[in-house]
Amino acid sequence: MVWGMLVGITLSAVLPATGYAQSVYFTTGLKIAELTPTEVRVWTRLNAQAQPNPITHERRKKIFRHPLHFDEHMPVDSMDGAVRGAEGYVRGVLIDGDQRKKSRWYRAREKGDFSVQIAFSGLAANTHYRLVLEGKASRGSASITQMEGSFRTPPAHDAIEPVRFTTSTCQYFWSFDDPEVGFKTYASMAVLKPDFFVQTGDYVYYDKPGPFATTLAKARHKWHAMNSRPSLRDFLRNTPIYMVKDDHDLLSDDADPTTEDYGQLSFEDGLQLWRENVAIGKTPYRTFRWGQDLQIWLVEGREFRTANDAPNGADKSIWGDKQKAWFQKTLRQSDATFKILFSATPIVGPDRANKTDNHANQAFATEGQWVRELLADGKNTFIVNGDRHWQYVSEDPETSLIEFGSGPVSNEHVQGWNPNNQRPEHRYLNLIGGFLGIDVFRQNEQPTIRFTHYGVQRDSLHTEEFSAQ
Repeated sequence: MVWGMLVGITLSAVLPATGYAQSVYFTTGLKIAELTPTEVRVWTRLNAQAQPNPITHERRKKIFRHPLHFDEHMPVDSMDGAVRGAEGYVRGVLIDGDQRKKSRWYRAREKGDFSVQIAFSGLAANTHYRLVLEGKASRGSASITQMEGSFRTPPAHDAIEPVRFTTSTCQYFWSFDDPEVGFKTYASMAVLKPDFFVQTGDYVYYDKPGPFATTLAKARHKWHAMNSRPSLRDFLRNTPIYMVKDDHDLLSDDADPTTEDYGQLSFEDGLQLWRENVAIGKTPYRTFRWGQDLQIWLVEGREFRTANDAPNGADKSIWGDKQKAWFQKTLRQSDATFKILFSATPIVGPDRANKTDNHANQAFATEGQWVRELLADGKNTFIVNGDRHWQYVSEDPETSLIEFGSGPVSNEHVQGWNPNNQRPEHRYLNLIGGFLGIDVFRQNEQPTIRFTHYGVQRDSLHTEEFSAQ
């Protein structure tokens, strides 16, 4: 893997709290997103400081590791992990051998939290690109900061190529397991050199302390602090990402459009922040093809749902009618060998009886049954979900549909299930942090998919392998 370099990281002697700065930095990294054989979106943010504020608070030893004696009323710019933004300009350059694609200069403004999204089209399939981001404080500035990354575009739809990717969920800033870089899981995934990464929700936690995101400024801080962790920043420079949002990325636990404001933060604020920090198109549900043997679907589970406490029935939905019609149509049109649905929440489960916000529960039982039967009606179809704070593989007893829960990013975030409560539908159950790795390949010309659960140190814990039917 070619690792990027952060250039020009000496902090100016005097910097404003936010806005204009003499030098600018890419402290919160970049994301290579929504990658197709011909297109990519790049996200970044200009910053006024070369390093995030140091982490100074001790943490409790219980689960989630909340910070001790944290002053929720201190200025956001003084908080652990804070990164001040800076006005300026950003340009992207894609390099393929002697060929270069340069974007125009984009303005980073305070109104958009100094973030910039750059779209490139006309790329070649199955091609390695080097990405160079350039940032400067003003149009006429001769001082330019650079950050590098790299990626390989997906193979063409009919191409037979091996694909390796990883997925994880649930990362609270204070549940880190490495005080220097953040989360060990990202370095472990990097060793596998995945073609891409799917983050299945709860990338940040608005409703956990350090701070509670009761204002727009505090919610934005959650993204700055997480994105500037070296483990994430290094991994995402060279690994394309597809992101799905869940409740904690949007507002509060089990949020739906009827949920009350979280302090001063509204559901609409949460949607705005998501669009500021995640480079996606107009539609939050989408599908991507990686050659002949793989197609993935990323569904949206918060924006269109019926209130969680509404009575179960044919009219109660997590996905909404338009998304359901889209999913049914695109699934049936696909000729990919293997099909994987990525959902922020479980569809097979089992889940806890007190939860009411997913398809594995009685609260959405009618739609859950519809989704499971639709998926099981096809061949070589699987579910990967986020949200649950433990690893598992389960098989639906009625449809034989198999679901993989990746578990949380760190062991410090594990909780919510009794390890002795292994149900008949469990093929694997483990209360541990880490990630899920997925390989699609041909073995003696037979299309094959392999799912492997890993611990945070890349120790292989469980493997399931399937040949195409």
